[in-house]
Amino acid sequence: MHRTSFSIYSLLNQFFQKTEPIQRLKAGTVLFQEKDSVEYVYLLLTGTVTLGRVHMRGKDFILKILNSGELIVEYQLFKHNPHYQSYAKVLADSDILAIKKDQFETFIMNDPDAMNAFVSWLSTSYLKAQMKCQDLIMNGKKGGLYSILIRLCNTYGVMTEDGILIDLPLTHQELANLTFGTREVIQRALKELREKDVLTYNQQKFTVKKIRYLKEEVDCQNCAHEICGVN
Repeated sequence: MHRTSFSIYSLLNQFFQKTEPIQRLKAGTVLFQEKDSVEYVYLLLTGTVTLGRVHMRGKDFILKILNSGELIVEYQLFKHNPHYQSYAKVLADSDILAIKKDQFETFIMNDPDAMNAFVSWLSTSYLKAQMKCQDLIMNGKKGGLYSILIRLCNTYGVMTEDGILIDLPLTHQELANLTFGTREVIQRALKELREKDVLTYNQQKFTVKKIRYLKEEVDCQNCAHEICGVN
């Protein structure tokens, strides 16, 4: 039977919420830093968490933005003394279930349904990362921005009379961090999109009025939302 990422989240939630307390964390809390020794994997019950890396020169790159119903596993599984491959920071007040690494791995190894669901989740995560890298490499900085805007619409989009509201507050700097570009480049590209009436920006939220324009510019293949997202 095909399992989805929600299935592994549901299985872990059902099993571990009986024994592990729910942590209520404020925005700005750091769950872990890159290269920290791994202690836990996390279930994001509610709220928003960003995963990213910081370049040696101080440049911040946002790899993912996760919201409720997500599993956070950022290390090499079943490896002795692993380290986190990115940082995790709470973007909006969140409820999180922390599961000890060893307990998580034991559960996955000994429950066939959990293993099947986890493999399905991993394969979807791999495809997401592969498609994102492809977009950023093939389409350049401007096309990378367009691709991220499409992904944000898929993950956080709400249909309104004016277009698709990306219901997630984002500064120009955070958007630059998502596209691995500079704020100046992103600001110029966004100004061009506003002048073409492709999108608007109000109270740190974007509304995409002409998503077809963005898709045509990057030769969008209209992948399933499960794959084309920022999570």
